[in-house]
Amino acid sequence: MRLVVRTFSELCLTVGTLIVLFVVYVLYWTGVQAESASAGQIDTLQREWADAPLAPAPAPGPSSPPAPTTRPYAPGKGIAVMYVPRLGKDWKWPVLEGTDSGVLKKGLGHYAATTRLGATGNFAVAGHRRTYGDPFKDFPRLRPGDAVVLTDGTTWFTYRIDRGPYRTLPTDVGVVAPVPKPLKKNAAGYDGPGRYLTLTTCEPEWGSSHRLIVWAHLDATQPVTDGRPQALDS
Repeated sequence: MRLVVRTFSELCLTVGTLIVLFVVYVLYWTGVQAESASAGQIDTLQREWADAPLAPAPAPGPSSPPAPTTRPYAPGKGIAVMYVPRLGKDWKWPVLEGTDSGVLKKGLGHYAATTRLGATGNFAVAGHRRTYGDPFKDFPRLRPGDAVVLTDGTTWFTYRIDRGPYRTLPTDVGVVAPVPKPLKKNAAGYDGPGRYLTLTTCEPEWGSSHRLIVWAHLDATQPVTDGRPQALDS
């Protein structure tokens, strides 16, 4: 009997230790990994931008597509840096091409089927709510009118949130359509072409049964040579 009790106790201790180690990994170590990876992505982008010639900023509005000579985004590679003042003055994350698990461990991910940054259509971006740095942990704090600012090294793009956070299902692919429209008929989307931004993350906080969405429109652009946009300093 004592052997059974001791064996059971040791088994419980082992299981408990494994659970603690798993929690530490999820809550702490993935964040350390993500912080290092995202900082490395931003450093790489900044070095590439420093070595590249500057291009003129596009005029805001729905009529001007990106230059035809622009190279396509490379899967898994950094394409921009995002700032969201509502989420903290030091909040910044790299945006990489693609949304697979490997990409989202390094930063935010651009839905490859959506448009380029600043172009007509919908520039859609996904990010973890929890683990791997918790980039969108405070996603529910976002409000209409909030600025979402991105740069590709030549231009600052300031988007303004119009709608959300909006709770929907993972199958609601209309939220990342060129003209974003939600699945629910009584939920407002957009009526026509424009330069849009969609941000998506998991809901609930520690689950993935649903998604939280916000939509924004391109409000302003300016070349990086003009300094930081006012939205980052207000």
